[in-house]
Amino acid sequence: MSLSRKRKKELRKLQTQATSLWESQQVLVGQAANVAREAGRQLGHLNREEFRPRVQAGYQTYAAPYVEKGRKVVNSTVIPAAGAVVGSAMSVWDAANDTRARLASGKGISLPAGWGKPAPEPVKKGIGAGGVIAIILGVAAALGVLYAAWQTLRADDELWVADDPLRAPDA
Repeated sequence: MSLSRKRKKELRKLQTQATSLWESQQVLVGQAANVAREAGRQLGHLNREEFRPRVQAGYQTYAAPYVEKGRKVVNSTVIPAAGAVVGSAMSVWDAANDTRARLASGKGISLPAGWGKPAPEPVKKGIGAGGVIAIILGVAAALGVLYAAWQTLRADDELWVADDPLRAPDA
């Protein structure tokens, strides 16, 4: 396919214009990248100087007192009560196991002197309501302890405050 001189000249002119347009677009994209980078830096400054202090102040004012009250209630009331219930349930469980072991070995139940030997009552099978309550409270106490440990040991990255908030971030 042969082109006339006029067509070749027009195509060269079009190619020159396209190259010029491409170069100007590359410059424009570079400037847009610089503007976007600076906008990101400014947004970081705004976050550190304005938003984070407001959020922290709001947390300290509104949420922190209730969180602290909740921790105090759990530490001073729930955990000791659950520990007492679990301890009582375990001592009852140990006494029941001891009695069951004596009955199984044929020693029977030792009664105080002067007591007659009444007819033995039928042995209940399964766990009673007290046992179920003790297990539920034990599991709740264990979950409370695990939750408190998790809250203590987790990383609070969103609560972190820079030592020098006026220093520019590294880009």
